[in-house]
Amino acid sequence: MSDVVKPGTAVVTVDHLQVVRGGQPVLADLSLSVSAGQVTGLLGPSGSGKSTLMRALVGVQVVESGEVTVLGQPAGWANLRHRVGYMTQQPSVYRDLTVRANLRYFAQVLGAPRQDVDRVIGEVDLTDFADRLVGRLSGGQQSRVSLAAALLDSPELLVLDEPTVGLDPVLRRDLWRLFHRLAAGGITLLVSSHVMDEASRCDRLLLLRDGELLADGTLPSLLVQTGERDIEAAFLALIEGTGK
Repeated sequence: MSDVVKPGTAVVTVDHLQVVRGGQPVLADLSLSVSAGQVTGLLGPSGSGKSTLMRALVGVQVVESGEVTVLGQPAGWANLRHRVGYMTQQPSVYRDLTVRANLRYFAQVLGAPRQDVDRVIGEVDLTDFADRLVGRLSGGQQSRVSLAAALLDSPELLVLDEPTVGLDPVLRRDLWRLFHRLAAGGITLLVSSHVMDEASRCDRLLLLRDGELLADGTLPSLLVQTGERDIEAAFLALIEGTGK
C-alpha cells in the first residue's frame, strides 16, 4: 500500500460534475468531497445517480463537464489502478471458478502479490469456502468474493456500489463490521445504499436525489438541521423543505 493519506484529507474531490444520458442530466453540477479515514455513505433512492457518480470516480463514466480528482490525480488515470478498489452492484466474479481461482486470476491481472489471495480471503471470512465454486455460494458470499477482489493489492480507497443490497440483516451487519475494520486499518470507504437505516453505520453522509447533492454531514448534524428523529424523515424534510 502507498503511504496512508492523513485523516481528514480529501481523497476524492468532485467539482461541478455533469453527466448527461439520453439528452437528460443524470448528475447536474455536482460538487462534493470524500475525506480520508472515514466510512462515507452515499445514500439516495434508486435512480438518484449514485452508481453514475461511482463510475465517474473510478474513471469508467463519460462525463459532460467538470472535474473528478482521486488521491490527487484525475479519475481513471492508470496509476490509480492499484490504489482504488471498486465493487459493482452485481458480483463481478466468475461463477464457474472457485473463490481462490477467481482471486488468483484477478491478482494476476492487477499484478498484486500472490500472497494477497489468502489475505483477502481471510479478511472477508471465506477461508472455509476458498475452494468452492462461486456459483454454489449464497448471494451474500458472492458479494464477499467481489469485495475480496476489490481488496487485492491493498487499495487506499474502496468504492462499493450497493454492497449490501438484497442481503439479510445478519449479513448486512457483518459486512458493515468488516467495512469499519477496513477503515480502522487505514482504508477510506465510499459505500452507496438506498436503505436509509444504513446511515447510522456511516461516519459521514452524502444524500443524493435526482443527481443533486441534497445534504452533506454526519447523521446527528442532519437530524439537528431538520429537527427529525430518523434519517428517513430527515431526508423527506430536506426534499420538501420542511426542516426547522
